[in-house]
Amino acid sequence: MYKLLSHNDLDGVGCGILAKIAFGNQVKVRYNSISGLNAQVEWFLENDNKETFLLITDLSVNEENEKRIDDFCREGGKVQLIDHHKTALSFNEYEWGRVIVEKEEGKLTSATSLFYEYLVEQQLLTPSNTITEFVELVRQYDTWEWEKNDNQKARQLNALFFLTSIDEFEETMINRLTNSEHFYFDEFEEKILNMEDDKIERYIRRKRRQLVQAKIGNHFAGIVYAESYHSELGNELGKEYPHLDYIAILNIGGKRIGFRTIHDEVDVSEVAGHYDGGGHAKAAGCSLTNEAYKLFVAETFHSDPIREDAKRNRYNLKQSTFGSLYKNKKEDIFLLYPLPEYGWVIDHNNIQLDQIFDSFEEGESFLKRNYEAWFVRDDTFVEHLMKMARSIE
Repeated sequence: MYKLLSHNDLDGVGCGILAKIAFGNQVKVRYNSISGLNAQVEWFLENDNKETFLLITDLSVNEENEKRIDDFCREGGKVQLIDHHKTALSFNEYEWGRVIVEKEEGKLTSATSLFYEYLVEQQLLTPSNTITEFVELVRQYDTWEWEKNDNQKARQLNALFFLTSIDEFEETMINRLTNSEHFYFDEFEEKILNMEDDKIERYIRRKRRQLVQAKIGNHFAGIVYAESYHSELGNELGKEYPHLDYIAILNIGGKRIGFRTIHDEVDVSEVAGHYDGGGHAKAAGCSLTNEAYKLFVAETFHSDPIREDAKRNRYNLKQSTFGSLYKNKKEDIFLLYPLPEYGWVIDHNNIQLDQIFDSFEEGESFLKRNYEAWFVRDDTFVEHLMKMARSIE
């Protein structure tokens, strides 16, 4: 008999689907939140289930349960913990621990991909094209590779996961993975996914107008309140405002923060770790601790949202050789323009700043990070030119 304790997101449920395909009625699966796992592990160990093989995927236990599991295994119990988070690497010290963040070739792992490898290695599951395709979709979504590869099918798989109950999703996927030659979405799923895409687009458009900027520690963060579509929202806001190091998504009802970044040089798992959370380099999360509440909620609550850049200009254009005009809340005016030979500079209220930037993008990022400036519309640009002309006269 097997018992699987896994996370309650797509990657964790992916492990449950594989377990049910491999073991059928011989496995009991329980999905848990990050905070709920340890109570389940304690109950299992206290009931002395030495005849049951305990599998833990996509989650790791606290120090107390770590010691209990090791004692349990020394006394003949069977446990296998499989995870892919950096915060769990210490479990590799145990025979029952298997934690791999990335493969030698640099390919990031997911719990589903590692569990699939384990089941195949132990000859507990026969691999197939359909299962392999499903596992790869889960892996790409969970590691954020879907965005880099523009793998919309991976994103849609996660959307479908949230559109149905876990039981319904499990049943559908198990049937599809065991009876089809390739992974696909059926006609009904395609329709509801298209409707969901439209809903997400409207949601992101609304939330874009609510984003505030704050310097927290050594990073510039974009902060927004949202209870849905965290990955899609973080991705789109990150691309819309690339000067921000990461997007912090506050779920006040759930008392949690999700962190997302599009930048390779930023590791949001380290940011989350500062508040006793964790995750991946591009996607992580934590509970809303007192410190996190103070920094992300209390100190930013009255901040004005970021002003959006003008998008349909004819005259004030980005990267223009005549200069690109910006403005901030203090009514300061900034002109970002190229030097004759090399580099870009900024005039702040007609006074040139000392910095010279290698590219337009670097100069714009500096403006947005340090002055919270936005790219103005044509009417403001023309008005500025007229003032300059009158001052020359």
